[in-house]
Amino acid sequence: MDRGSALNLLKKYVKQENLIKHCIATAGVMKEIARYLGEDDEKWEAIGILHDIDYELVGEDMEKHGIKGAEILESEGVDAEIVEVVKRHNHMLFGDYDKPVEIALQSADSVSGLIIACALVKKGRLTDVTPKTVKKKFKDKSFAAGCDRNRIKEIEKLGIDLPKLYELGIRGLLGVKDELGLE
Repeated sequence: MDRGSALNLLKKYVKQENLIKHCIATAGVMKEIARYLGEDDEKWEAIGILHDIDYELVGEDMEKHGIKGAEILESEGVDAEIVEVVKRHNHMLFGDYDKPVEIALQSADSVSGLIIACALVKKGRLTDVTPKTVKKKFKDKSFAAGCDRNRIKEIEKLGIDLPKLYELGIRGLLGVKDELGLE
């Protein structure tokens, strides 16, 4: 599934602009992690775009999040691997990930928000964010408190240290900065 098809499908089910931006941001990071690991960057990007396709439909019901997304994707004829990763990404239901794509999604989902929060502190200038900036803010648990530091650390299972993740994350977000409304 290419990026355009994934975005069109996401927008069929998601209307909230901030949620769409979150999915685009997660996808940007996923794409860079995939490239770094020699994985299928187009597929990983699509997974990032689609991972929260059901979020508006299930609301706060985390017992359904991911499962409903998988049902949607399956009914839309999406590749079975993408369907399975989206289904299992809800760490409250699943967890203990061992597939590289699942581990990457856990980290990308949270680190994208942390990096964007760093950019917002710098007046929306993502170009001013460095791995050092992110490292400093990572240590401040009250900063971007919704970004789960433990999920970000999952990336270490793939042999990627946090500074490298921050570098990949920044690069991935720079690739979609216009869609995110950042400089």
